[in-house]
Amino acid sequence: MDHTLRNIFLSLLGVLVFFALIIWVGGAINPSLQLDETALMRFVFVIIGLLIVFLVYWFTRDNKIWEVGTREVVYMAIGAALYAIFSYLFNGTVFAVPSVSQVALRPAICIPMFFGYAFGPVVGFFTGAVGNMFGDALTGFGLSPQWSIGNGLVGFISGLVWLFPDKKKSINTVIIISGVLALLGTLVFFLNRGIPNMLFFDVPAGIFGDQQISLIAGVTLVIGFLVVLIVYLLFRGNINIAAAVTWAMLGNLLGIGFAAISDIWINGFSFPVAIVGEYIPAAGPNLIFAAILVPLLVGAYAAVQRQSGR
Repeated sequence: MDHTLRNIFLSLLGVLVFFALIIWVGGAINPSLQLDETALMRFVFVIIGLLIVFLVYWFTRDNKIWEVGTREVVYMAIGAALYAIFSYLFNGTVFAVPSVSQVALRPAICIPMFFGYAFGPVVGFFTGAVGNMFGDALTGFGLSPQWSIGNGLVGFISGLVWLFPDKKKSINTVIIISGVLALLGTLVFFLNRGIPNMLFFDVPAGIFGDQQISLIAGVTLVIGFLVVLIVYLLFRGNINIAAAVTWAMLGNLLGIGFAAISDIWINGFSFPVAIVGEYIPAAGPNLIFAAILVPLLVGAYAAVQRQSGR
């Protein structure tokens, strides 16, 4: 077996094995971490997500971005640990937003975005998938493997920028695709404003409150897109920051979209409920965090590289 193919296969298998261990061990420790009758369908989407990653690798396997060695494994471990810790700190009822499932403001999303851009798509995928799964286990509210895969795809897509020799040209395409996705998601909101959402209040007491998503929350995809666009225009002279923030935007829109749409089959949501009730509350704020935090991380990393002479 080819060296790179073997390492990619082992990396993806490692994600799957880690998920199984978290569910097995976590479920034995905390019953709330046990999966219900939807477990099989959740893992169907886990497999689909892993296949997406493998197929992208397979059709672009001659590119050097797929090299996975000791350095990348170290970055995977660091990224996943950081994302798990910060996901745990910001998850739950700390910064909850109205949604049909538990959605919280998660500035930590910038971690898989940055690790994907800085160290490659495989590192970004592992960071997002394993870090989110471990963070959910630490929180103790329950496990959603398909959402962890969605987080992994956020980091994975953020790192795909390196497939394109001309970063500036790829940025233009990414902005157009992202703009279309943001507008489509917002259109679904305006056509379905009456959908009630559930606001997570008190987990131990099991208290929920139904309310419709606000206008400001409903247009966060467009707001986030515009904020990213402003950051891109401000930093377009710095190709690293411009590329990182725009590809992070696309990764967020597609990765979170994968997770939200999977709940149509897993939780029985309609398409409008999945978009208005999950996708917009999760992906919209993520765009704003991407615009603010990813440039800071990329700038700090570049400064460290300059100081070390790399």
